[in-house]
Amino acid sequence: MNNLELILDGLMRRYKERVPDVNRVISAMKVEGLIKEEQEIENDHIAFRTIGVPHLGIQSLEKIFIHHGYTKKDYYYFEEKKLDAYWYAPPHPALPRIFISELRVKDLSEDAQQIIHSYTDEVTADPVDALNLDNPAQVDNFLHSGLWRLPTYADFSALAAESEYASWTIYNRYYLNHFTISVHNLKEGYNHIEQFNQFLEKHGLKLNDAGGKFKKSPDGLLLQSSTVAGMIAADFADGVAHRISGSYVEFAERRLLPEYQQLSDIDVRREHRREGFEAANANKIFESTYSSQTNK
Repeated sequence: MNNLELILDGLMRRYKERVPDVNRVISAMKVEGLIKEEQEIENDHIAFRTIGVPHLGIQSLEKIFIHHGYTKKDYYYFEEKKLDAYWYAPPHPALPRIFISELRVKDLSEDAQQIIHSYTDEVTADPVDALNLDNPAQVDNFLHSGLWRLPTYADFSALAAESEYASWTIYNRYYLNHFTISVHNLKEGYNHIEQFNQFLEKHGLKLNDAGGKFKKSPDGLLLQSSTVAGMIAADFADGVAHRISGSYVEFAERRLLPEYQQLSDIDVRREHRREGFEAANANKIFESTYSSQTNK
């Protein structure tokens, strides 16, 4: 493995430890003969959540991946969620795309801003600048370390009342928010999002139904669904232990672009399918960690 693959492998290894649904999905796919080995799954993209304050946010985290050959692509704005985001194309089509979102802290109330800054102001320089980006163990450790002190449950709850994205990120930091199984490359009968959702529900997985159980781009070429985030045991700085949203699993079907409809399956490559993301889809996928979904 090269350095980038080692970093991505470290992210996935710890993510799977925290998100039992990953192995539930993979086991179900093996049981039904969709795959023999986990390595057969194409990872469409992985996603991170960040906080838009000095020294942090997208401009900091993206440095890791741009250093390893990723290319910054389209910008997205989420007015309702108060977020900005970009996606990044990988240096090789076998690698996942990356989606990084950022909380627009200045769009929140004064109270919420004060809570966030009481934590993030502990970071006085861009932490990525202090890393040796060619040392995968160091990068892996950074992506799984706290950048600020553990929040109190009182602060977490106050943020959640205004932005569940803010509360999730203040506790979970840069832990991988989700990875995404490419559905379109699976065998017939499972390679469309509706079929795959039925398969998931048959195996007892709970799907995010915000905006419908699958979200479809206006051009009809990008369809996405996701599990509801599993709950994790969280210990807070004020001694409170509480179960909160962890991470989740996403599923994506990228359909062929109109000019490639006639290609035979054997000739189809990644560049023949719908690229990028869709703000309206992502807006609802974000809610996979929201109490409106996890409390159902």
